[in-house]
Amino acid sequence: MIIQECKKHQYTQVKNLVLEILNEHGFEYDPKKDYDLDDIDKYYLTDGYVFYIGIADGQIVGTGALKRIDNNICEIKRMYVKKNFRNRGYGLKLFNATLEFAQKHYKTATIKTNVKLKRAINLYLKNGFLITDLDTKNNIVHMVKHFY
Repeated sequence: MIIQECKKHQYTQVKNLVLEILNEHGFEYDPKKDYDLDDIDKYYLTDGYVFYIGIADGQIVGTGALKRIDNNICEIKRMYVKKNFRNRGYGLKLFNATLEFAQKHYKTATIKTNVKLKRAINLYLKNGFLITDLDTKNNIVHMVKHFY
């Protein structure tokens, strides 16, 4: 898999991929949460942000993004791999690229994910993230990792 920064001509493909994966897990497009997919350039491709895509077999098969919160804190977002490309290490590769970017530019990385996504939560825990809050009302796990 090749990892590269997302380009403008790939935005529609990326949005469709993310929505396909969300739907697979029982989630639908939510304009309050998914507005960033409508303008990746505006929400990710500015100073201190990054949106990676993974390409395998000539197609976009995964994503990993990072959004700046402030000068010291970022949020890792949009960690997805297409179903038939899972269990090949692609998700870990995208996560590592995103985490490496975070570590170079920030002191702390945060992640929010749904409690249903057990494999993702385990990946984050194995890579040094700690659970800071479990929002049972909204089924959200908040995690953090400090870089030293």
